[in-house]
Amino acid sequence: MEAVLFRRPAVHARFATRAQDVDAVAPWALNQGFYNLFLAVVAAVGAVLALAGADGSTGRTVGLALVLAGCGSMLAASLVLLATDRRMARAAAMQGTVPLVAVVAAVLALTS
Repeated sequence: MEAVLFRRPAVHARFATRAQDVDAVAPWALNQGFYNLFLAVVAAVGAVLALAGADGSTGRTVGLALVLAGCGSMLAASLVLLATDRRMARAAAMQGTVPLVAVVAAVLALTS
């Protein structure tokens, strides 16, 4: 969202950015949006590898490691957001819920 739609008032308002600051913040938002996209690609590739691999296979283990790396980073970012601005608790919860579920599932898969 922040990569391609940031200049829209409804979008930059979600990030607590004033209209007069959009031009200064837009390059950061573009970078952040693609950073998030690339983390999602890592997690998605990991999920595909994990689901396609047989129990104990290298592909499954690599897939779970990618899920942990991608989703663990997303989860950590949501905790940083919450720690730095409590007003963003709802956004942090939205940002971190799916990665938390994925991390827990990956850990359970690795330990079972």
